[in-house]
Amino acid sequence: MANLSHIENQIKSVINFQELIASPFQGEINAMCWKRNLIGDFSEIIKKVASNENIVALHLEELYELQLSEQGKLARNILINDFKLLKNQGASPTLNIIKNYERDDAFPFFPTDVYSFHVDRSPIPTDTFLCTYHGEASDILPNSEGIQKILIPEIRVELKKLYGEGSNDGFESFLSEFFFDLHYQAKPTAKPISLGIGHLWKLAIDHPESKVLPCLHRAPKEKTGEHRLMMIC
Repeated sequence: MANLSHIENQIKSVINFQELIASPFQGEINAMCWKRNLIGDFSEIIKKVASNENIVALHLEELYELQLSEQGKLARNILINDFKLLKNQGASPTLNIIKNYERDDAFPFFPTDVYSFHVDRSPIPTDTFLCTYHGEASDILPNSEGIQKILIPEIRVELKKLYGEGSNDGFESFLSEFFFDLHYQAKPTAKPISLGIGHLWKLAIDHPESKVLPCLHRAPKEKTGEHRLMMIC
């Protein structure tokens, strides 16, 4: 991972899965990392799952059926173990092979796809877990280095035009209904942090009982011809 000095007050490092699960977010901490150096050939798994789809959800049954080399088997064992660890904690992990996500061009001045820095939201207390095993990794951004897009004057003007300039009644609800309030713009001097390969992360999200700020994160721009393999829940 890159130098974390400018965001270290927001990140807590843990030594195992149990500590990752048990450690609560508090103070300024809204991201936790179980740093790992994984072994195995994860790219082999991607190659074995032939598809022209932009995103393929890979199920455990399919993983078990793949004919793999010894290095591929090591990678598969890690994926299965991570899946079961998260599942046993009540999470609903999904393992995805990603060519690219769909771009949002409905509002050219305000894309709301996952390539934009955003926070996750839930009506119940929960966290986001994710790990990239192959390909480009996701980024996070210190909260102090991002600004909510709906607060940027020129963007707010366009949003009010979209909503209708006759009245402000219901405008804030409109911003929430269409998820505009979840997205952030990096400041000019911002330094996004790559989450790296193989590390399992827990990110704070926006929910009614949260005591910390939600973590700003985004999907990376994929390299041409290279798929990502990631687990998220």
